[in-house]
Amino acid sequence: MQRVATSPAPNLEASIRCCGIKLKRFHSGNKLQTFVMFDQFFKSSKTKPAMADALQVGTRTVPLLMVHHPRARRYLLRLRPDGTARVTIPRHGSIHAAREFAERNVAWLEQQFQRLAAQPKMQHGWMVGSEILFRGESVRVETDTDKHIRFGPERLKVAIPSADLRPAIQKHLRQLAAKELPARVRELAATHEIHYSRVSVRNQKSRWGSCSRRGTISLNWRLIQAPGMVRDYIILHELAHRRHMNHSDRFWREVARLCPNYPAAEQWVKQNGGLLR
Repeated sequence: MQRVATSPAPNLEASIRCCGIKLKRFHSGNKLQTFVMFDQFFKSSKTKPAMADALQVGTRTVPLLMVHHPRARRYLLRLRPDGTARVTIPRHGSIHAAREFAERNVAWLEQQFQRLAAQPKMQHGWMVGSEILFRGESVRVETDTDKHIRFGPERLKVAIPSADLRPAIQKHLRQLAAKELPARVRELAATHEIHYSRVSVRNQKSRWGSCSRRGTISLNWRLIQAPGMVRDYIILHELAHRRHMNHSDRFWREVARLCPNYPAAEQWVKQNGGLLR
């Protein structure tokens, strides 16, 4: 609710009442103050509700979700883990144009379904004997001593070694990431003389990293599971945004200068990104 101090003339006051705007008066000393209640007149801007539809992709009928985003600059299409295609609509875009955009990219969606089908599936639960990804290599979870397990060089204590170990292992991995990733950002930023404000290690569901206009570098803790070259590429990608806050040709030239082998890292992400979820 927004209040604005004013003293409307009688005729203006009457017209405001006709529009359904509430007026509220109170005495302050010897003066009668009038406040216009704008809550019924000016509504706060909200994101438009998502529109649901369906799209034929080969033999599949794929749910299509079209969502307006006030800060989006262009139409974006992505395939979500649940098999839903999501189109982000820019500020002045339309549902009709979003639908046409999705239809033009049906071949791309088909490729994404094929890529996902070819990826090895990770077990939901991690037990003794499970293979997990750690620093780009597949390592086996093994028992060590009483109430301790080991994977690769890491050793940690668990309450019940026979239970699902995923929560305990992921907690350990997140602690490693919180310690190692900010230090690596400092190292690479100093090497390339790039300034940033701070590093945040988070649990993003669909991003490896991001860079805010204020200079905050946010990284996914799952980078601790990726090879070193992939970790460094993601960090350098976000640091490059400190010079170009977009994905223009100039940005990608900067990425290539900072990380000449980035195409190999990008390929690894495309092939193995699902393993890190």
